[in-house]
Amino acid sequence: MMNEIADYSQIWAVDFEFHQMPGERPTPVCLVAKDLLSGQVIRMWQDELLVRSEPPYPLASDSLFVAYFASAELGCHIALGWPMPARILDLYAEFRCLTSGLPVLYGHGLLGALVHHGLPLGGSDFAQKDRMRERISQGGAYSDNEREAVLDYCQSDVEAVARLLPAMLPKIDLPRALVRGRYMAAVARMEWTGIPMDVETLGQLRADWESIRTRLIERVDRNYGVYEGRVFKADRWDDWLKKNNIIWPRLASGALALDDETFKGVALKYPVIAPMRELRKTLSQLRPHALAVGSDGRNRYRLSPFASKTGRNQPSSSKFIFGQPAWTRSLIKPAVGSAIAYVDYSQQEFGIAAALSGDTTMQEAYLSGDPYLQFAVQAGAAPPGATAETHGAVREQFKVCSLGVQYGMSAGSLARKLGRKLESGTELLRLHRETYPAYWKWSDAAQDYAELHRKLTSVLGWSIHLTQNPNYRSIRNFPLQANGAEMLRLACCLTVERGIQVAAPIHDALLIEAPDGEIDQVVTETQRIMREAAEFVLDGFALRTDAAIIRNPDRYMDKRGEAMWRLASELMGEIDG
Repeated sequence: MMNEIADYSQIWAVDFEFHQMPGERPTPVCLVAKDLLSGQVIRMWQDELLVRSEPPYPLASDSLFVAYFASAELGCHIALGWPMPARILDLYAEFRCLTSGLPVLYGHGLLGALVHHGLPLGGSDFAQKDRMRERISQGGAYSDNEREAVLDYCQSDVEAVARLLPAMLPKIDLPRALVRGRYMAAVARMEWTGIPMDVETLGQLRADWESIRTRLIERVDRNYGVYEGRVFKADRWDDWLKKNNIIWPRLASGALALDDETFKGVALKYPVIAPMRELRKTLSQLRPHALAVGSDGRNRYRLSPFASKTGRNQPSSSKFIFGQPAWTRSLIKPAVGSAIAYVDYSQQEFGIAAALSGDTTMQEAYLSGDPYLQFAVQAGAAPPGATAETHGAVREQFKVCSLGVQYGMSAGSLARKLGRKLESGTELLRLHRETYPAYWKWSDAAQDYAELHRKLTSVLGWSIHLTQNPNYRSIRNFPLQANGAEMLRLACCLTVERGIQVAAPIHDALLIEAPDGEIDQVVTETQRIMREAAEFVLDGFALRTDAAIIRNPDRYMDKRGEAMWRLASELMGEIDG
């Protein structure tokens, strides 16, 4: 690692302070940068930054740009019209990678990383940092003393990065760390772009939310009779289930399991449950005023990259439209003359499992185009030539089994999810093991390796560390999730760098935007890039993608929320009518 970093002629630690209201783009306030080799320090206030066409530090590949949560600094680059650095090392991403799965007592911020490494905080403590952030968030004019204080505070973060870098360097895998730094540049661009929203309808939803909420309960509950005012009554739900002969999972105490995952699982077998699930999610999750929508009508939010144990993004569910109930995503709407497209990997985790395990039978199932039905055919539960129309029920069982295996689901849990007896779950898992032995050998080996080394690592170096009592179901799922995250991050980098406007990454998908007349071509290029990213991560094995294009005046529509969207739209019309 030390030899690799010695190849750089300059190593710049960089920090910006900036003002940013919810949903808006950042406005840089000041910059401090320090060359860690020469000791040169640069301090610039906003007026000096605005007249520059490029930063005061080099961006070429022989210079290393070092920051903590680099997407913030790179967002300021975009705001100033500056190019991106060629080589980016983000110590936040590396701290996340080094501590993934482990307890971190003081958080993942810069000061928390210093404390974790036993380093002095320098001129700032947690309280001082909060005070300075509060002043910067207020915006407005700064006195001369305030300018100096803000610049000093900014420099204290640069000096903190300078102390942190040598402490972390021996543990950093630099070539792969630079891939993560490259992703932070893509994050900055995606956060800058944002998601186009129907602000008129959002405004109405916000204004009338209390009335809409009450009427949603009244309308949906007509078919169930389980609410008392705004309160869901478990005993009434139990009565409704019995009347409709629906078996419902229970807790060890005997009480009904009322978590969303239970509702989601039962709704797969009993679609009549779906409206109640969507209503409960809406009442518990939807906060229309919390959605971060800027003055230009775009939903912007911090992506919070690398925040999950598997390295995936974890944006605030209240601020990010895709974190809200499915029906509210119909607030996404391209502007006049524009179009958006949702491009997602098809059965991504199944494909990853097939590729990385080297199970050729599983690969054959993926390449068939319908891996769940092909699994049933391979297991002898459906004849060759079976289709989703002729063997839909069988396909659903084998789909639930395939997805459950990826999460280490037990026979009992699988049976409950299918609404069947334990023997059915046991038989399906037996068929999976017999049909895909190479996959199970690989999955067992991953767990054995994790137990021995207390660590698992993805293809591009994202790691999870095991604690004293690990969840081995999560450990088995880690290679699928972490490599899926690597794949999407690489796809984000390639699309953004090739000039495609990415409005948001969503788990295994990209939401892209283009002029109406160009969207088909841009979708084709995006799908090619996503295939390229999959082939890189999976050593040549390609994953399919699907694409849905939405042109103005149409809006985005998640089929799971169509009925609730229609109902909410009807209620808004009644209230304003």
